[in-house]
Amino acid sequence: MLSKIKTLYEDNYKLLLIIPFTLLILALCQIGIQTAQTGDFVHKGVSLSGGSTITIPTSSTSVEDLEFVLQNEFPTNELSVRALGSTGLIVESTIQDTDTLKILSQTVSTQTNVQISELTTEVMGSSLGESFFKQTMIALLIAFLLMGLVVFLYFRTIIPSLAVILAAASDIIITVAIFNLTGMKLQTAGIAALLMLIGYSVDSDILVTTHMIKRRTEAGMMKRIYNAMKTGLTMSATTLVVLIVTLILVKSEVVKQIVIILIIGILVDQIMTWIQNVGLLRLHLEAKGEDYKAQRITKAKHKTIKKMAPIKSLKPSEQINTVSADLKELNSISKETIIQKESKKGEENSK
Repeated sequence: MLSKIKTLYEDNYKLLLIIPFTLLILALCQIGIQTAQTGDFVHKGVSLSGGSTITIPTSSTSVEDLEFVLQNEFPTNELSVRALGSTGLIVESTIQDTDTLKILSQTVSTQTNVQISELTTEVMGSSLGESFFKQTMIALLIAFLLMGLVVFLYFRTIIPSLAVILAAASDIIITVAIFNLTGMKLQTAGIAALLMLIGYSVDSDILVTTHMIKRRTEAGMMKRIYNAMKTGLTMSATTLVVLIVTLILVKSEVVKQIVIILIIGILVDQIMTWIQNVGLLRLHLEAKGEDYKAQRITKAKHKTIKKMAPIKSLKPSEQINTVSADLKELNSISKETIIQKESKKGEENSK
């Protein structure tokens, strides 16, 4: 089974590119439909869209029962109730009108047997929430652009740099689309999770790109990919274990949202890195033919080393002829590579 998967991955990488690009197109469609229907590309919580938050210093009331009563009392408003650890409850709503908010507080007080004076009410205007959302989106965009600049300065070639940036962008877009499908509402903590996800995504992309682009003479292409994959998958697996344990043990909704976004993003990143990014880099290297030349040198060196063992059993004249033939073969390949590198440097200097 593993051999079949390995053969499919090595020989049909162009066909496998359909998977990440299909996911990207579907994600863009989901976000487009979401924007057309709601005016926003993501479900925004109270901290980003504006509304009110009522904190209740008791956890004796059932979250489901309280939410059911409030939704029936205020059917035209969006309402949600969540636990605040073991210390209390939080009621979030889109209500900003003072009179309606008083009625909501009275209803909450009646259902939870808590005095109105003990409730903590916070109101965020829609304009303030919208302004904060725009600022966070600008911060996310700036972080992404700076990441792209660092990647380009490191690799100094356009195609590999664009492949890394595309993989990171695809990871963010698909994660947002899946997050929308969960029905959750994005809070300020979710924006922080998306910023963290840029770093997680770029780590694995730079890892595999470095192995494929900057270490072309060390080993064959697939061996370099598998070496990078061992490191990358190990990092992702350990991170996922920690996130899953956190998701199970922590009761904070804020932390849970961060963890859920990171889990979705890291899982999506495996497809974007090891199928999309690797596939595009293989196309780039095969188009330039550079990796093929590096493999020729490596194979010629191994071939020469293997032939050195039985040489001792030959006569001195036969040893000289055998070694001379092997060295000529190796030198011809090395000279070809040196000439091409010098011509490439000449072209760069002339530019």
